[in-house]
Amino acid sequence: MNVAEAGGVMPARLDTDRLVFAALATLVLGLLLVFVAQPLLVVFGKSFDAGTGGPALANFSAAFGAPRFWIAVRNSLAVSVTVTVLSVVAGYLFAFTLARFQVPFKGLLRTIIAMPIVAPSLVLGLGIIFLLGRNGVVNRVFGLDLSIYGFWGIVVADALYCLPQVVLVLTATLAQMDARPYEAATVLGAGGWKAFTSVTLPASRFGLISAALLAFTITITDFGTAMVVGGDYAVLATEIYKQVSGQMNFGLGAVIAIVLMVPAAIAFAVGRHLSGRQVAAVTDRAVRLAPVTPGRAGWVLYALVVLLAAAMLAVTATVLVGSFVKLWPYNFTPTLRHYALDIPGGFDSLGNSAKVALATSILGTTVALTAALLGEKWKHPVNRAIHALALMPAAVPGMVLGLAYVFAFNNPANPFGFLYGTLAIIVACNICHYHAQGYLTAVTALRQVSGTFDEASATLGASFLQTLRWVLWPILWPAAASIAAFFFMRSMVTLSAVIFLVTPATTLAPVAVLQLEDAGNTSQAAALSVCIIASVLAALGLSRALLNRVERHLRRAQRESG
Repeated sequence: MNVAEAGGVMPARLDTDRLVFAALATLVLGLLLVFVAQPLLVVFGKSFDAGTGGPALANFSAAFGAPRFWIAVRNSLAVSVTVTVLSVVAGYLFAFTLARFQVPFKGLLRTIIAMPIVAPSLVLGLGIIFLLGRNGVVNRVFGLDLSIYGFWGIVVADALYCLPQVVLVLTATLAQMDARPYEAATVLGAGGWKAFTSVTLPASRFGLISAALLAFTITITDFGTAMVVGGDYAVLATEIYKQVSGQMNFGLGAVIAIVLMVPAAIAFAVGRHLSGRQVAAVTDRAVRLAPVTPGRAGWVLYALVVLLAAAMLAVTATVLVGSFVKLWPYNFTPTLRHYALDIPGGFDSLGNSAKVALATSILGTTVALTAALLGEKWKHPVNRAIHALALMPAAVPGMVLGLAYVFAFNNPANPFGFLYGTLAIIVACNICHYHAQGYLTAVTALRQVSGTFDEASATLGASFLQTLRWVLWPILWPAAASIAAFFFMRSMVTLSAVIFLVTPATTLAPVAVLQLEDAGNTSQAAALSVCIIASVLAALGLSRALLNRVERHLRRAQRESG
């Protein structure tokens, strides 16, 4: 007698699961259509809207016919290519040295190099101003007249900002290499340089390409650094801001936004294509390559790594010191006066950022996990649309998404227009901006869970929701916690995606930092930056403490049940 004859438990469970999956798919697809597809379609349509009944391509003709537009394109490409080369070379040096050699202070060096991850991108610009600006320490101490504003200011700040993310990609690549090809190269008489060029570089080519695409995309879409240290050096991101916020040329802003999407979309597509072609570098017979004691060349590389970390520490630490001294760099008397912010609302912007980050963390993790569960546990054609829409924001720069939200939701005809001017629209923008990364992390975590768990649960007659609660969630919650921490951290420090959406009542901390710096209150901008970094570190520390407590509880429960 089958399950259906025994009382219809299986058909009832399947019907319930279909209803649950259909409801979740409708909700997720609806959210992605409203908050991803619709705004991007609107900004695309806006680029063809001449506003006075003129030709559909009038905005494109005006933009492409302006010499300043092509100057911005050329400058953006020059900065992005330079930053990509510098950050990838420096990142490879850093990752290779720490992966290959047994050297001291590895943990400390990794911590120092990762500091920009918990800070807005413009913080590094502030640090460079404190060090190399007209009134910076270097000019004052050595009597120089260096000017960091312009091309090299953006390059240095963006290279430092990209460095930790490049290092993460390359470290993951270099840490998993097989020791056997190196043993074969040694047997064949290859020296260190020959082994590096014939084994290490070819084995890490996909990591190098991924790191380069990542650095290029981050740089060409960055807004904060160019605003702080760019001066009159025009790039595409700042041109969008000037056209929309300064001159109210919404059509031209939309055109530049579409142009900015092209290199970002190409980089994303190339990265996805290459990741699909990549084959496993580590097989079941692989022998993990262990770090060795460095020789003379190894210690030279280590010295360069220490210098690199020292430069990162100098730039970031200068922001901290500058926020606590009376007048940088003339009077180093300790003071807290810069923490009395000279902007309306004072620290309200930090509170708004915390509210937005917390809401983004909870809701963003929920949406990302739900979309991933649908794709992995419910085989239905609608999941193709969900997957495509879930990945789409990864190819959209933050400024373009923010501008699209202005066009789409600042419209009385939009039924969701009531969200405009509230913190809720900023939360929605942040969720969509970072959804692809959260979604891919959730998908990766789900694919690591064996399907036998689902089969066993189904055999026992459990519904999908019961399987999720009792089987999948205990395995997935660490990944969910990581996704939540990612959403929180990025929402606290983002600038480009929200610069068009804030109002006096909903100003966020990174935007307030930009306003303070633009008004000449650099020390107060540093003070608020320190508060942002401290808030992110405190939240991450609390999250880690809670995770450790849950892990201890689960281990204790397993021991008691065993």
